[in-house]
Amino acid sequence: MRIAAAALALSFTAAACTTPDAASQSASMTQPMVSPILTTAQAFDDQTYAQPQVARVTHVDLDLDLDFEGQQVGGKATLDVLAAPGAKEIVLDSNGLQIASVTDGAGRRLSYSVGAMSDDGGKGAPLTIQLDGAERIVIDYRAAPNAAALQWLTPEQTAGGEYPYLFSQGQAILNRTWIPTQDSPGIRQTWEARITAPKPLDVVMSGVRQGEPEDLGNGRRAFRFVMDKPVPPYLIAIAAGDIDFRAIGSRSGVWAEPVMLDRAWREVNDTEQLIEAAEELYGDYRWGRYDMIVLPPAFPYGGMENPVMTFLTPTFIAGDKSNNGLIAHELAHSWSGNLATYSSWRDGWLNEGVTSYFENRITEQVYGKQRAEQEYALSYASLVEGIEEVGADSPTTAMRSPDAISPFETEGVAIYDKGTVFLRTVENMVGRDRFDAWLTQWFDNHAFEPVTSEMFLADLREKLIGNDAQLEARLMLDEWVYGTGLPSNALQPDPQTFAAVDNAVAAYVADGTLPTANTWTGWTAAEQRRFLERMPEERTDEQLAALDARLGLSEAGNNEVLFLWLEAALRNQYDPAVPKAERFLSQVGRNKFVSPLFTALSESDWGKPIARRIYAETRDSYHSYTRGRVDATLGMTAGE
Repeated sequence: MRIAAAALALSFTAAACTTPDAASQSASMTQPMVSPILTTAQAFDDQTYAQPQVARVTHVDLDLDLDFEGQQVGGKATLDVLAAPGAKEIVLDSNGLQIASVTDGAGRRLSYSVGAMSDDGGKGAPLTIQLDGAERIVIDYRAAPNAAALQWLTPEQTAGGEYPYLFSQGQAILNRTWIPTQDSPGIRQTWEARITAPKPLDVVMSGVRQGEPEDLGNGRRAFRFVMDKPVPPYLIAIAAGDIDFRAIGSRSGVWAEPVMLDRAWREVNDTEQLIEAAEELYGDYRWGRYDMIVLPPAFPYGGMENPVMTFLTPTFIAGDKSNNGLIAHELAHSWSGNLATYSSWRDGWLNEGVTSYFENRITEQVYGKQRAEQEYALSYASLVEGIEEVGADSPTTAMRSPDAISPFETEGVAIYDKGTVFLRTVENMVGRDRFDAWLTQWFDNHAFEPVTSEMFLADLREKLIGNDAQLEARLMLDEWVYGTGLPSNALQPDPQTFAAVDNAVAAYVADGTLPTANTWTGWTAAEQRRFLERMPEERTDEQLAALDARLGLSEAGNNEVLFLWLEAALRNQYDPAVPKAERFLSQVGRNKFVSPLFTALSESDWGKPIARRIYAETRDSYHSYTRGRVDATLGMTAGE
């Protein structure tokens, strides 16, 4: 059943000031929006225990204390419930939550039960609460000390080295380890929070901060946040630590540890240009503020598109904005992913593929066509290589994850790169102006709502293709979304995009001729990556030494380039690279870099003992997401 509700008329204005909360940012929660629940087969989310057609959460109110000594979050969660007539219970998602009591809004105790854990533990267990007529339920609870969504860092694991730090990473199904709710992207919820933390730590969340923190007089302060727009629960995020803020524009700024703030601000100080470019492409930015926080290195992803507070890895900082496609990507999620969100994890491409396409368009607007085309060519090459590795018939290469596999088994290239190439192909066939108009109305018409592949294709056919049978046939829509491999109509990159680099690769392969040092430093980061990705996989010690001596790869300031060098060196059992790799793996927690380097080491008898030695020292510094992947690669667990 579709439930319509008007959006609240809110204005999140902010002056360029010390912190964004110093300006007026109040928000009323008297009439939160309620987004629809989709009931089609494609909308079914097999990663939740919730039964939203029976009873669903519409609003979450958190009142939590951060316990850094015990590494726990605890307090109360008050949930507003919308139930069908006659509904007797509501089912929530829980993974390790320690429930003390459940009551209704009047304090009357409600019966509840926690079911059996899923076989692998990742899905957690159902938390079933008897409603007994309640429209509001209050859960008194604590998260387990090892809650997978939360990473507690000691002072030594931060850049400043003086205070502890906490950050969360909820995607995909980890927020159920610290928030009792229906943890499914199709069950969008508004939320608010009161969070207490010890002085002098600051707290930020993926909601708008309400006024200044309240001094509680016991060495702690309370921070309040509101998200008045319904969001998928995985986008509720928190970070707390010794962090400062610096404004970029009237609606944007960056948080970071004080020792990192200057570098972070210099890297992202063109964010307002990115926002303006995105708005010019696909309409108004609807979230009020766009702030960012540069987290400690343990953060497992490049970035996370949490509304009003993008979480970023420090590994993107190169000093020249060459990795700022990451900012464009997380910003683009404010339309594709946060505004119109997949209803289940099987439609990952609807968030990431559409966003990657949008990212490339922002890059073209702000940094120029050449850079955008180079990044598209890298994406296309990654897609081709990824499909070749698993086979074109593998179900893991389908954009829409088939029921036969877990949605989390789908190849990343199918979710990100294949989606990018698909939309570039459609744009090329129908024309950019027509495609932009269609995509704009798609975001407008599905703002703050869940969507499916089925809906996306139906909308394309109705509003862009119409009755043009020839265009329908040329586009091959179903083959793109539901088929495996790479469709034959894929738009290939312009071969001239990397012509100079590809010629240099050919010369190197032919007779070992290397680019001059001046040529190398004159190349863009994308061109340097292209060279390293295209050079032969097998290299001798002498060849690797020559590469490093000529191109200065061990001292590369761009972590994307340094990673490619280290991966090649470790794959070829190059001893001189081990100390650099060890330092890199001890300072970086981004899974994109960490897992492949341990994989490269694990593939040889030479590298296995090195990998186990390094991992024994670094494992505790990695997020649970990264640990899980390296554990599987090395066959190691905590304590080994």
